[in-house]
Amino acid sequence: MCSRSSTPPAGRDHPGRDRPGREGLGRDRPGRDRLPSLTGLRFWAALLVVLYHLTRQAGEVPVLGDLTRYGRSGVTFFFVLSGFVLAWTYDGRRVPTRVFLWRRFARIWPLLAATTALSVAAWAALGTEVSARAVAASLLLVNAWVPDPAVLRGGNPAAWSLSDEAWFYLIFPLLMALPAVRSARGRRRLAGAVCAGVVLVWTAGALITDPGTRAWALDYLPLTRTLQFLLGVVTGLAVARGWRPPVGLWPAAALVLAWHLALVPWSAAVPDALWYGPYSASQLLVTPLFALLVAAAARADLDGRPTGLTGPWALRLGHWSYAWYLLHEIVIRLAVGRVPDTPLLWLLVLTTSLALSAAAYHWLEHPAERWLRGRGPGTTAPKQPPRRRPDRAPQDPAGAS
Repeated sequence: MCSRSSTPPAGRDHPGRDRPGREGLGRDRPGRDRLPSLTGLRFWAALLVVLYHLTRQAGEVPVLGDLTRYGRSGVTFFFVLSGFVLAWTYDGRRVPTRVFLWRRFARIWPLLAATTALSVAAWAALGTEVSARAVAASLLLVNAWVPDPAVLRGGNPAAWSLSDEAWFYLIFPLLMALPAVRSARGRRRLAGAVCAGVVLVWTAGALITDPGTRAWALDYLPLTRTLQFLLGVVTGLAVARGWRPPVGLWPAAALVLAWHLALVPWSAAVPDALWYGPYSASQLLVTPLFALLVAAAARADLDGRPTGLTGPWALRLGHWSYAWYLLHEIVIRLAVGRVPDTPLLWLLVLTTSLALSAAAYHWLEHPAERWLRGRGPGTTAPKQPPRRRPDRAPQDPAGAS
């Protein structure tokens, strides 16, 4: 998405026009899996984050620990994916802003509330006090705007990313209305600006001397992360209008893997506390690679090409990924210190947290989302429903969490 070929020529840039004769794998699937490879990728991004926390909090496993030390970059993947899926889903659809925001609330908040309560209970069991201010900031989705670590990670530490997502949801209708986003030339320029912007944001870390403040400003602050969401938006619109990424899915995945491999010697040479260390770079500079990966996976689905990411278990694990993201750190917190063997601790955390995530998805997350959506604005069917376009999801999918 960083080259001038990132969007189709202006003459082909028409809302709702997809490539003719292309029937993707998702045409006979439920709305949330119309691009099933994206659902499958969600599990792998969540796994990257889970292994990152295990590496940092539970001790390293040889080789795997080196590869996952900067697995927090999986959050960047989710921010790019969120922009992509929302743009893909709502492009050309007239959905009132209040309806859109209610759908997003129904999607993320019930499980956030439940896991925040569980996290606070876990802190209490471990003898750690959590302030009411931190819990309120998590539940109100504003904790990422506060540089105080006690507030930022006090309720449920994983919930900071939902604060960023809430900001993305607020600005999404405005982004979609921008003339630059609606034109091929504008998207090309925006994509180039984002690619340059993530580099500038990273180098701006040299101006912030305090490591804690720098980490908050570059890694948590929603304004900084907006670049990742924006690149997802313009990528989603480009693919919707027929853009074909320059590489396929597996070459794109290889580029992401190569990036994480490059972080291993970087980490050995430069401490994370320095602005040019690999910590912030791992999350910022990977943004274009994740956009390429998401675009390649979506394009493969639309072309009907197998990806290995669309089987029943791949989709099931993808559906559980949001709950897994919110629950796994709580399990790690309770398990550390109780299982002395590190590989066994990893296995215990992975299996337990994934099982809990499956239960949370089927018994809380999905039922609560359906219940809230059925009682919010926009539940009455319009007299003349909008015409459905080929290869498009009729509802906002779970991939945009």
